[in-house]
Amino acid sequence: MSLAKYLALDKVATFFNIIRQNGGIRASLFKLYRQDELKDGVLVGEDKYGNKYFENPRYFYGRNRWVEYSPDYHMNYDGSQVSAEWFGWLHYKTDLPPQQDPGRPKYPWMAEFTENLSGTTGQYTPYSTTRPKVEAWEPKAKA
Repeated sequence: MSLAKYLALDKVATFFNIIRQNGGIRASLFKLYRQDELKDGVLVGEDKYGNKYFENPRYFYGRNRWVEYSPDYHMNYDGSQVSAEWFGWLHYKTDLPPQQDPGRPKYPWMAEFTENLSGTTGQYTPYSTTRPKVEAWEPKAKA
């Protein structure tokens, strides 16, 4: 066992590599605040919404692919903002990213990707034309 490994200097070097790859100390602190973790990896691709997809085979299987959401979402990002073409790669259904997969179908009738708006002001709210079966009780005013 080498002295550098014994003193954990390889871990320190990895730490500084992660800081450098994430854009320095200030950018790393912002990314740590926004995403709760710092990782180093290879940029595999980017979708048209600005989400970036990374991979690092040194991490455990199941944790070695991840998405960094677009800064346009600020802190309001969730899993429904991953587009359908990247979902398969991110969840290990395929090893080919969308730009390298020639067998992926794209038909004109396929709907464009939209994120889930539940819990926001843009959520779907049905409009009912029927009268409610239960009506609120209104007490009579004292005469």
